[in-house]
Amino acid sequence: MTQWLLQRLFEAKEQPKPTFAIQGTINWMRALSEIINSDEFSNEKISNVYNKVQRRPKNEKADTLAFENMLMAYHNLASLSSLDKEISHKYDVVRSAIVSWYYATYFAASAMVAASSGSKQETHSATAKVWHSDFAERGLLPYPFNLCLSTLVLKEVKTKIKDLRNGNSYDLSIYSSNVEEAKGACISYLNGTADYKKWEVEERVKASKDFKKLGVDNFRTKAAQILRDEALSKGQVNFLFQAFRYRGKANYRDSIFLSYGNSYEEKIGPFIHDLRDVTKAFIQMAAFYCKKRVVKEDWELFIKDLEENTRLSLPVNEIEI
Repeated sequence: MTQWLLQRLFEAKEQPKPTFAIQGTINWMRALSEIINSDEFSNEKISNVYNKVQRRPKNEKADTLAFENMLMAYHNLASLSSLDKEISHKYDVVRSAIVSWYYATYFAASAMVAASSGSKQETHSATAKVWHSDFAERGLLPYPFNLCLSTLVLKEVKTKIKDLRNGNSYDLSIYSSNVEEAKGACISYLNGTADYKKWEVEERVKASKDFKKLGVDNFRTKAAQILRDEALSKGQVNFLFQAFRYRGKANYRDSIFLSYGNSYEEKIGPFIHDLRDVTKAFIQMAAFYCKKRVVKEDWELFIKDLEENTRLSLPVNEIEI
């Protein structure tokens, strides 16, 4: 039988080819891992980004929220570490590994937001927007987590991507083996996410009352373009938005590609290890920032309490630098 289920999915909906979907999935994480394990991402560079961050006035509620979210990030990192070390057939857990990676990232970013403004958002998208204004736009993230766009207007995105590339021609078709290839792949994923977010915005604009009043079905007219670009100018892409898209592809939209068809077994094991490495780096960055913001003695109490009371096998010092 020739991939019966895949044919059913192609007939029922727009379905990316598994080989294409898994290539981008593996190669982006490989690129991120290549960078965070290089001199581009180091304890010194994290320290340099946050060296001017001041401890805020005591805010017990916000600090508690930061600690709670760091605990959840730590738990998901522990899950990834176990999946990396203890599972022999990695295909069985690859989708779960991506979900753990996403939630570790999300909770660590939520801890940063709590330590920054003390706010708690009701949706993941809202958290990503606050994280954008609190960190991405303020230069409070080390590379590569600082890669972002503050508009989705096509002309402006192209200019920004060109500036970021600075002559780098590598893209997501590359399984990175050095930092230059990795940088190109990361910029490529940023650009791809911008295209996806642009499409989302355009679909919302087409469904709006203002667009329907124009009596058109595309953006060829000046009036339609103005309406579209006004919405696109408010769009954003940052690491959290990319992570949300990444988790969505794995968990919902591209359902088949992680466990069906051609075998990429030689890359699935290293892929889960890359997920683990990138997660650890992101959490350590978040912990470093939170430690500088919350009451100093309370951070030390938090770490000591986890050391004494956690039931997780991952040493607590894994989340600190």
